[in-house]
Amino acid sequence: MRVLVTGGAGFIGGAVCRHLAARGDDVVVLDSLAAHKHTPDYLPDSAELIVGDLADEDAVRRAVEGVDAVCHQAARVGLGVDFDDVSAYVADNDGGTANLLRALWRRSFAGRLVVASSMVVYGEGRYRCPAHGDVRAAPRTAADLDAGRFDPRCPACAAALAWAPVTEDAPLDPRNVYAATKVHTEHLSTLYGRESGATVCALRYHNVYGPHMPRDTPYAGVASIFRSALESGRAPRVFEDGAQTRDFVHVDDVARANLAALDSTWTGACNIASGEPHTIADMAAALTAGFPDAPAPVVTGDYRLGDVRHIVASPDLAADRLGFRAAIGFAEGMAAFAHAPLR
Repeated sequence: MRVLVTGGAGFIGGAVCRHLAARGDDVVVLDSLAAHKHTPDYLPDSAELIVGDLADEDAVRRAVEGVDAVCHQAARVGLGVDFDDVSAYVADNDGGTANLLRALWRRSFAGRLVVASSMVVYGEGRYRCPAHGDVRAAPRTAADLDAGRFDPRCPACAAALAWAPVTEDAPLDPRNVYAATKVHTEHLSTLYGRESGATVCALRYHNVYGPHMPRDTPYAGVASIFRSALESGRAPRVFEDGAQTRDFVHVDDVARANLAALDSTWTGACNIASGEPHTIADMAAALTAGFPDAPAPVVTGDYRLGDVRHIVASPDLAADRLGFRAAIGFAEGMAAFAHAPLR
């Protein structure tokens, strides 16, 4: 199979390319290399690299020629610095996806399209009130966060809410610009499938970590930020009270999920998660254990208004429809990530 991987020189895209090449697929990479000083050495030698971004119509046209499947990973990621980033996110993620789909339309592509989405499309996760059952948590306010009231409360009775696993039929409720662009990526791709006959699957990644994560940028993931601090002899700074709950999934598992999706014809969206929830404080402690002389994590009480409190996925649909379950456990993965190469 000849597979185009957009953003194939990136953190997740690179892992997808390595797994595809290892099983003998022909890999085409479209990447601007803007985040790199040179071509990454972790890209497979057999991959065909087209240097350009999704705004480059000629590069996109060449990239889609003759491919049987497309794995769309290219995106501006992370929460961003502030709302001033809105134009860059919309141009790169909404506009980039539109340009890719237009190029596919012009060559009458009706093959397999797998797109990278994110847990952030859900906004806050799923919550249950002891009295009212499942409820939708309202966005947290600066006043509550300033007062250290980090957990959402029931909108009907103000009782403390307990989190529950989010399933793919949960309402979409993006609460930052990046999240909004991921929702739009899903919607545009689904519309393309309806118009073209292509089969489309969106993979909603949870907190991905592993080798070749970007380090020390405003868009880096929290695992990378903590790792960089520890390498510099500084304590990881844990926001809020550290009890935010997430699902940390290793990048090699995410790559395997992409291959499973490429091999399937099932259409829809799937959570891609480990099924093993942990708090941010758990993650900071697990990484710190890999640096015996490093200071202990510091819980700061700081917050970002666009962050959500708890978001934990149900991995069952991906197991049922794609045959995917994560294989790398939290302890094993974090121990290896403590000394894995970063970008």
